[in-house]
Order: sequence, then structure tokens, then C-alpha cells
Amino acid sequence: MGLQFYFGGSGAGKSRRLHEDITAWAGREPSRDFLFLVPDQFTMQTQVDLVEASSSGGIMNIDVLSFGRLAHRIFEETGYGSKPVLDDTGKSLVLRKTAASLKDEMPVIGKNLNKIGYIHEVKSAISEFMQYGISSTQVGELAEYAKGRGALYCKLKDLEVIYRGFTDYIQNRFITTEETLELLTRAVEKSKLISGSVIVFDGFTGFTPIQYRLIQELLTLTERVIISITIDISENPFRIGGEQELFYLSKKTVCDLCRLAEREQIKRTNDIYIENGPSARFKDNKELAHLEQNLFRYPLQPYGEEQCQNIYLAEAVNPADEVRKVSICIKKLVLEEGYCYRDIAVVAGDLETYADYFEREAFVYDIPVFLDRTRGILLNPFIEYIRSALKIVLFDFSYETIFHFLRCGLVDFTPDEIDRLENYVLARGIKGKKKWSQAFVRKMDTREQGKEDEQILLLEELNKTRERFMIQITPLLQKKENAGEMVRMLYDFIVAGRAQEKLAGYEQYFKDRGEQERAREYAQIYRLVMELLEQIVGLLEGEPMSLKEFADILDAGFAEIEVGIIPGSVDRVVVGDMERSRLKQVKVLFFLGVNDGNIPKSGTKGGIISDIDREFLQHSGFELAPTPRQQMYIQRLYLYLNMTKPSGRLYLSFSRMNSQGKSIRPSYLVDMIKKLYPQLETERVSTEQASFEQMIGKKDGLKYLSEGLRDYAAGRKGHLEEEELSILHHLYEEDESYSNYVQKLEDAAFAEYVHKPLAKAVAKALYGSMLENSVSRLEKYAACAYSHFLQYGLMLKEREEFSFEQADLGNIFHGVLELFAGKLAENNLTWFDFSEEEGDRLLKEALEACTMSYGETVLYSSARYEYMVERMYRILKRTIRTLKAQLKEGEFVPDSFEMSFSKVESLEAVNISLSEAERMKLRGRIDRIDTCEDESHVYVKVIDYKSGSRKFDLAALYYGLQLQLVVYMNVAAEITGRKHPDKEIVPAALLYYHVSDPMIKEEGELEVEDINKEILKQLRTTGIVSEDEKVVRLLDKNFTEKSTVVPVERKKDGSFSMRSSTIAREDYDTVSRFVNHKIRQFGRQILDGNIAVNPCEQGGKQSCTYCVYKGVCDFEEKVQGYQTRILAGFPEEELIQKMQEELQEENGFLQSE
Repeated sequence: MGLQFYFGGSGAGKSRRLHEDITAWAGREPSRDFLFLVPDQFTMQTQVDLVEASSSGGIMNIDVLSFGRLAHRIFEETGYGSKPVLDDTGKSLVLRKTAASLKDEMPVIGKNLNKIGYIHEVKSAISEFMQYGISSTQVGELAEYAKGRGALYCKLKDLEVIYRGFTDYIQNRFITTEETLELLTRAVEKSKLISGSVIVFDGFTGFTPIQYRLIQELLTLTERVIISITIDISENPFRIGGEQELFYLSKKTVCDLCRLAEREQIKRTNDIYIENGPSARFKDNKELAHLEQNLFRYPLQPYGEEQCQNIYLAEAVNPADEVRKVSICIKKLVLEEGYCYRDIAVVAGDLETYADYFEREAFVYDIPVFLDRTRGILLNPFIEYIRSALKIVLFDFSYETIFHFLRCGLVDFTPDEIDRLENYVLARGIKGKKKWSQAFVRKMDTREQGKEDEQILLLEELNKTRERFMIQITPLLQKKENAGEMVRMLYDFIVAGRAQEKLAGYEQYFKDRGEQERAREYAQIYRLVMELLEQIVGLLEGEPMSLKEFADILDAGFAEIEVGIIPGSVDRVVVGDMERSRLKQVKVLFFLGVNDGNIPKSGTKGGIISDIDREFLQHSGFELAPTPRQQMYIQRLYLYLNMTKPSGRLYLSFSRMNSQGKSIRPSYLVDMIKKLYPQLETERVSTEQASFEQMIGKKDGLKYLSEGLRDYAAGRKGHLEEEELSILHHLYEEDESYSNYVQKLEDAAFAEYVHKPLAKAVAKALYGSMLENSVSRLEKYAACAYSHFLQYGLMLKEREEFSFEQADLGNIFHGVLELFAGKLAENNLTWFDFSEEEGDRLLKEALEACTMSYGETVLYSSARYEYMVERMYRILKRTIRTLKAQLKEGEFVPDSFEMSFSKVESLEAVNISLSEAERMKLRGRIDRIDTCEDESHVYVKVIDYKSGSRKFDLAALYYGLQLQLVVYMNVAAEITGRKHPDKEIVPAALLYYHVSDPMIKEEGELEVEDINKEILKQLRTTGIVSEDEKVVRLLDKNFTEKSTVVPVERKKDGSFSMRSSTIAREDYDTVSRFVNHKIRQFGRQILDGNIAVNPCEQGGKQSCTYCVYKGVCDFEEKVQGYQTRILAGFPEEELIQKMQEELQEENGFLQSE
């Protein structure tokens, strides 16, 4: 029995000396067992090293093990450990169940149990207690110690409750991974393998209390326990200083082990001190030898040589630039200097940030990379398949859960089938198990005529898809009472869906693409899920639970499962972090992310026991995981171990900005390195500048080719000279595997927009010789011809949804006001004489009739929409009262409501000749026409109801963007003229009315009458009015200074002010004729095939802003040929003059024809 230490600094050769000594000893005593314990990541490499160190080329009586494998071997030999081992996933499952039953006894933890990730935090706390040998009773003692700190006391009391509940549940049924070491401590005395053996611990920086108990037992049973300790041999390993010392952890480990040996009266064997001799790691590397001897040692000793050739310091703009530069360096080391990939390693200060960049750049530069990390499985399609299927049942077949399931990638439906089904479900508001269980009967689009057969066929296909979906989901609809039954139900669902077969298909797919890491993930996922289901059966089989509880337990289990990937090849670059990764035989090390926040790491990510709590509990007499301050000192040791791993070169780099573009500072380590090596210059990395020096292979060269082509096409000087670009282009063009891609790059770089109109025959096929246009369609064409083509030529439309939007609000308002006018007539009432009570009753009837038939009763499908009906009633009530008040102020009476002129054949205003063979017919509906007669005139007023605010803009009319009111007036005037052929028809007003119920902002309280007056002012119509005094008096007979009915105001001298929107009769005639001219012009252009991408901007509004086709046209002003038309504004007099000039030009053109 004995204890022996091997002391030496990093790179001194401790492991090599151990390998040599142990293999020699094993050769001398072949009957003795030698157990070589190393961290999990080192087992394979250590076996290789021991074989190489053995003179016989084999290690027959030497076993290389980790703590976990040692436990497995001993339990196998002795029969201990027969109980199933509860891993992290199992613990989460038990805790989820236990916590639910103890919820009321835990006032702090209990109310947070349903928060995402909270069970994981509870599990971490309990695992820590077990790892450090603290029982539930001792947690209670910790709580008593913290009695003066309210929050900590309550948390610890709750943890005591759930910890005791957890241990009671698993007692005599399971053991945890932490308890395996405790059980191993009891089992080793029965083991023949351990008795008289030699046990070596190599590569450990320290041990937990339970591991110390095991080592104490091993000291009494074995021939010798040998432990390697990393420490500068110039220091006394048996004298502990302060926590701030670099080798404090090593010294603490030595003293703890010596105390155990003394307690068991174990003799000490002569310790081995290994100096950095000629065979050490840094024998030919003065710079790294200096680093090993001086890093974190004070006072700092600067390196004395003039040059520093093997340590490099670089500054990059951001992490992406850092990784790109490192990838270039790695490739050059391999291609130009003869390194193997396995000679190179990368350590990142924050692997979570840098790993994704490395995955991307490794593909570009063809570097075999192994990312030393585990990844969760929550986003794996198989997990989404299970979770979304259960959510379908839990959330009663909601749209989100169903299509989450259908799009997870493991269902037996084609994308087209899913798209068609989704379109139908959205359009018809299908939700709930009842609707999904019944056949779909409502057709998709009842507005399209002549497609009845297509609709019936579509319904048949949709119902077949629905039936297949229901068959697939049916196994989950059975009522189950306990966890075991639910697991079997879920298993039947998975088997019926052939999930294992589909996952194997994904695995092969990723193998074929060369994505080995993804392939291995898919190879493991089915087994891992099956193991989880087996654990649930083993732990909770007879436990009664609801489907919601079962889904929560599954989520807790899925959150704990991590997929570990082993390296796919020997020759690869390992990318890891400072603490997890164990590097050996590295010649070149790249250390990235040397920034503040990474080194030292900013505090922990929280937890039930906070950093402040740990500092307080440090003096309680119980050992817990290191406090943040202790962790910072431990991290220095890891830094020392990592930075002294390479035997050849060390590269350090840091960023000026993080991935989000925020400025970040370099770590304190950068200043320390600069002081150690004053001659070291910081290289500033910028991979944005393309140059031949940065091109390694054809894959990464594509980036520089594309940038060069883009610069050349834009006529600007790029980073590549013209000759260099030509050579590079020729290189790719001659390569068949890249020539097609290069052609695409050229097309993209030299892309320009050139308008190619439709052939006249194609335009005729699309639109016909008789154009049937609404006015809004012509306005659409004026805004952008291409948008008009997509909507009315190709008939592209947005997906129909079972919802109620702003546009629908306008439809309801129009429909209700039309019905209301009809009901007034039915009840022998007019707009002038209905009472408020009668008006409210008739309005309610009209609104109910309209909303019940609108959009498949969408307005009664949810409480939100039902409230909207109440809101519409309030707005419309205000509207009918305001319209009545406005009519009473003038002499006009309503003549017609919602008058459609689509079917009137002989109206000149809507039947427009474009050429001898081509005509246009306008269709539309005028919301309201009011008239006023005298002996020789009929005055006409048209009103257009708008759910949004709108004003008449003569400039917009000039460009064709606002034709509607003038067209409506032309139609109304012609129809009125036919009714009154003996009278002159006078256009009186063209008005917009904003259907609204505005809020009044006034200081102090107002009477109801005053409030109504203010509302009438705000609801004044907008538009344009004849400047004839008689017409204005007919519109508002009580008008003095500012009309509350029409947009007219007077000056003190009685004339109309500049704010008045009036027009002379002769000017209106010009406007009217100009609108007809514009309609003819647009009609001819449409039939000539004009589909130019020509969006416009007028009055600060861009036609692209709300265009639904932005994703189709890809309009981009940076591309040559694309340009937004800026439509300038002009004074009203100038606009009238321009209209007259255009009309004269048209007349001249027609006369010349």
C-alpha cells in the first residue's frame, strides 16, 4: 500500500514518464493488474500511447479506464450495482413526477415548476448535492445555517423537500450516476481486480468529495496509487497558499490526498519530480518554454529575445473574421508546411458562438473538423414529430399544432398536399377535432364561375388527405390512465408512422452529402427516444397521469438528451473549449475569442443557488461546487494547461465586436501576453479584402470571384486587379464542375432590368379585346404596371384566410349602409325623419344581416371578432347620425345607394373606345348619389365611403392614381341626365366620407351637445366642391365661416379661403375630360402588353410600401434599369394647364389619324 505523486509542469513529460514506468513495471510483473484512470476523452489516446511506450508492443495487464468504466468493471465482477442507473434524463422524469405531488409543500420552487427549464435547474442542484456527498438531511442543515437570509433559506427548504421525495421514490429501485461512485467505494473491497493492483490517475485537475472517498478506499486495497499533478516543480507542492495562486488547485489536491493517506496510515512512496529537460515538449521552442515558466507567475519576466516567431497575436473585426482567418492559416499549414490536421487544434473562449462559424468555414475550406461538444435534440424532426402530435390532441386540433406536425419532415404527405390542405384550412377556419373528423363540404372559392368541377375534385382530394391524417393521429386519441399505457400508445403511433425507417433515410441522405456529424445524430436519435420511453415505463409505469402531464414529462426527458459525436477520422482538427476538451500531441494551437466575458468567463448562467448564495454557503462547513471567485482562479489553471499544449506554435486572437455588432474589449490575457513578449506585434485581420493571398482552394475562391465580378460590373475599383480577376475567372470557367455556377455569377453581377412587353397577341389572350376594368384596377396600373399584370393578368392573389382585416371592415360598412337605406324605405322613412331609436333598431338589423352572411360567419368565430361587431355598431351608429345631420344642413336628398353601373350597356362614361377593335368597359359601384333640383338644373353630389382617411389630390389624379371620384361623377351625371333630359346637370361635389367614431381631445369637461359638434367637425367630408356660391349654399345652407359638411371655408371678406377645396366649372370639365383621356391611355397600354416594373412615389407615399407582390418582382434600385418614378407635385393652375395640353395633343393625334 502506498501513495506516490508525479510532479511536473505542463509539457514536462509527466504522462510520457508514467507510460514508460508503468509499462516497464507491468512487464516485470505480468501477474499484477495495472489500472490507468484518465478522463473520458483520453481513454483511446492513452491506450495508443501505452502501446507505443511498451517494449513488447502490447499492454496485456494494463487497463485504461474512466471512473464510469471502472464502476462497470467492478460491478460486473462483484455483482454490485444490479439496480438500474438513473441518468440525467431519468432524474428529470422522476423529479417532474415527484415535484407535482409535493408542489404545495414548496412555496418557492413549486410555483415555478411549469417554467421551461426549471426542472433542469432543480435536477442540477440535486446532482450537485449528490456529487459532493450532501444528503437531504444535510441540505436541511444548510437551510438552518442560512436562516437569516430569507430567500436562500426558503429555496434550501424547498430543495430539502424535493430531494427527500426524490430519494424516497428511487430508494431500492434505482441508483443515480453520482451514487455509483459511492456504491463503487463499497464494492472495491470485494474485487480481486483491485486487490494488490497499481492504480494510476492521470490528467485530472482535482477530485470531488465522493471521488476522494473512493481513492481513500483504494489506498487501503492496492499496492500503490499513483497520481500525476501539474505544478511548477520550483514550488512546494505540500504548502498551500492563497486561492489566487496558479497551482492552488493542484496543491489542495496533494494535501487532501496526503491527509487521506495519513488517516489510513498509508506509507508515502518517493515522489517523482519531472523537470523540463531535453525531452520535454518545448525543448526546441524558447518562446513557449518561456510562456510555460512565466504565465500567471509574478513578477512577470519579459522574453529577452529580439524576435518572437512561435507566438502570434491577432485582432479581428468579429468572430466570423477570426474563424475565416484561422481556417486560411490551417489550410496553409497543411498545404505549405506539411502539417497534418491532427497536429492542429482550436480552443474557443466561447464555443457556442464560434462552433457554427467553424462548421461553415470548414465546409468552404475543406477542413475536416471535429466539434467537441454535445448537442441537444429538441429541434430534431423526430422530436418535433412526437411533441407536435401530442400537442394536436392537447390543443384540440389547432391550426398551429396540426401544420407543425405535418411539416416536421416525417409524415407521409407531399408538400403540395400539405399546402393545399393548409390553404383550405386557413380559408375556411377549420379547427377542432369535430371539424377534422367530418368531411370537408364547403368549396374553396365560390366567387370563381365555371370551375365547379375543379372545386369538387379539389374537395375530394382534400378529404382523402384529411382521412389519411386522421388515421395517422388516431392512436393518440385513445383515453389512457397511466404512464405505461401512454408510452405504449405513443410507441404504436411511432411504429405506425414508420419513423425508424424514415430516420434511416435521413441518415443515409446526410452520409451521401458528406455531413457525417448529422448522419451520426440521426443514427442515434431513435435509440435515444426508445431508451427514454423505456425509462418512463421503468420509473412511472403504474403512475396515473393526464396526457398533459405525460407530455411535460416527455419534454423534460427530451431536454436532457444530448447527442455526443465521436470524431469521424483520425486526421481532423479538434475544435473545443477550455474546460471540456482534452488535447494531446498538439503542435499548433489556435486560441480564439480571447475577449473579456470569455476570459475570464462572466458569471454563471444562474441556477437555483445563485453566485451570491454560494459565497455565503462557502463557510457553512459543507463543500459545494466552486464559487464564481474560485471558478475564476480555476479557469486560470485551465488557461495555463491549454496555452502550453502546443509544442510548435500558439495563435491568440480576439474581436473588436461580437456577433451582434456590439463593441467588446480584449481579455486581460492579451495585455499579459504583450508584457511577456514586448516584441510581439498585433496583426489586424480583415478578410473582407479579397486577394490571391487569402485564396486557398476553388470553394473559397468563389467568394472573391463573385465580389470581383460585382465590382467590375458596377465600374468601381475592387480588391482584385483586372488581370487577377480575368485569371481567376478563366480558372473557374475551364473547370466543368464550376462553369455553370460561374455563368450564374456573371448573370447576377451584370444583371440589369430591361422591360420586355408582352406580345400583343399574348396581351389579348390574357385580357381579351374588351377590357373590363374597375377604376381601382386602372389606379393600380398607374401605380405600377407590373403589379397590375401580376394581379389581373396572371391572377396571382394572396392566400385566403378565415379572418377579418381592414379591407373587410370597408366591405361591411358599405353593405350595412346599403341595407340600412333599404330598411328606411321599407319602413316609409327617409334620411331626414327617422328617430334615433328607429335608426338604432334598423341599423342593428342591417348589421346582423350583413355580419351573419359575411365570410363564412367569421365574425362570430371568436370573442375578439364578436367585440369587433360591437365596435362596428358603435362606428356605424355615429355614421348614420352624422350623415343625417349633414343632409339636414343642405338641400340635397339621397337619390341612390350602392348604384352599380357594371351592367349598364349604353353609358358613354363607362363604355370607352380604345381602337376600332378594342374597347374598355368600366365597372363599379357608387356608394351614394345625392341630387338637388331647381327649375332648370339638377345638381349632383357623389359620396364615397372610406374606412380610412383620404383626401382629394389633383396631382394624384393627373398621374392616374386617383380617378375614382371623377369617374363616379361622370357616371352619376350621365344617369341623372337621362332621368332629366330637359334640365342641365351640374356636378356639385365629389366627396369622401370617413366612416369613423373619432375621439375628442379637449381640456376640461364638455357638454354632450358640444362633444357632438366637435365630432361633426372632425367627420366633415373631404373631396372637391364647385366654387359656385349657389352650389355651396345648397350643400350647406347654414355655412358662414367654416362648413361642417363640405371642405369649404370663408375669409373675412366672404370669399373662399386657400384651405377650401373648390373648383371652377370649366376646370372641372377639363379634369373630367382628362380622366377619360387617362383611362383610354391606360387601356391602350395594357392591351399593348406593357408590364414594366415601374413603381412610383407621390406625395411621400411609395407604391411598393404595401404591395403584396414585392417578393415576386424583386425590385431593387441598385440593379441597373430599376428606378422608382418620382411623381412631382405642381400648383393647381399648372396641373389644369398640363391637362389641357395633353388633351390638345390627343385631339391633334386623333385628327391626324
